[in-house]
Amino acid sequence: MTKEMKLKNVLTLKEALVIAEKNGYAIGSFSPRYTPMIRPVLRAGQKTNSPMIVQISQKELERYGITPTEFAEEFYTTLAEENITVPVTLHLDHTKQFSVIEEAIEAGFTSVMIDASEKELEENISISKKVVEYAHSKGVSVEAELGKIGTTDFVETDKDEELYTDPNEALKFVNETNCDALAVSVGTAHGVYNVRQPKIDIERLIAIRHLTPVHLVLHGGSGVPSEMMKEAINLPNGGVSKVNIATDLEVALLKSLAREERMTNKECKTLTPDQLETARNAVESTVVEKIQDFLGSSNQAGTFNL
Repeated sequence: MTKEMKLKNVLTLKEALVIAEKNGYAIGSFSPRYTPMIRPVLRAGQKTNSPMIVQISQKELERYGITPTEFAEEFYTTLAEENITVPVTLHLDHTKQFSVIEEAIEAGFTSVMIDASEKELEENISISKKVVEYAHSKGVSVEAELGKIGTTDFVETDKDEELYTDPNEALKFVNETNCDALAVSVGTAHGVYNVRQPKIDIERLIAIRHLTPVHLVLHGGSGVPSEMMKEAINLPNGGVSKVNIATDLEVALLKSLAREERMTNKECKTLTPDQLETARNAVESTVVEKIQDFLGSSNQAGTFNL
């Protein structure tokens, strides 16, 4: 299946988050990391009647040996083969290079993320604005990042540097870039929480929301307690609408296979049929659990008028 085959249930990020925020839940942005694991992620969305975002970052593409085109082709093929009817978005997560964003949009991604958060504010604005102008001209949504989100495993980001998002800078950033969604740094981190404990600065979220109506994104959703997440989602005037979950899926996959080391995408494709089924079942169960107990998006596909 190609991107030219417009599917009514394949939405931009902005289209999806408007509905999620209006109805008081967050949409999970799940990173399968391996193309064979796109299938169980989408199956989980269909099973729970939940809107879905399937994503992969530039660093994950490089780490696991996948191209944006290969990832998109597997996504659209799976939609058709599994008869997926719930609302879905195909999202390019943390990306630094404009050329990767161009390739992803050409391949059929309906949302992209430019991450220039390591730059000073004005340069971040300039880079993000350029991406927004390009993507919007192609009918694609843009997520940007302000502040620095820490990490514990360096799969998605290069540095474990954390700088909380300043609400006043968020107002300026959103107004000048016209981005559709903003990833904010409020205490979570990418990866597995081993020593540090997850936390969410609710007051900072409220302050950002008070100043700007932009849809808020929380990265580092793996390992955050459900009650903490629900509070962040259910803020007055709208809280977090998109939550990124990647590490928990890979942990479940590897545990199901009694493996500790990550694979490449090529290695994943060489799993035996029994191993593949075991891994897919583990990933699907994890996604179902997140949808039902964490995001509040179960049975919310009906809030979309497709």
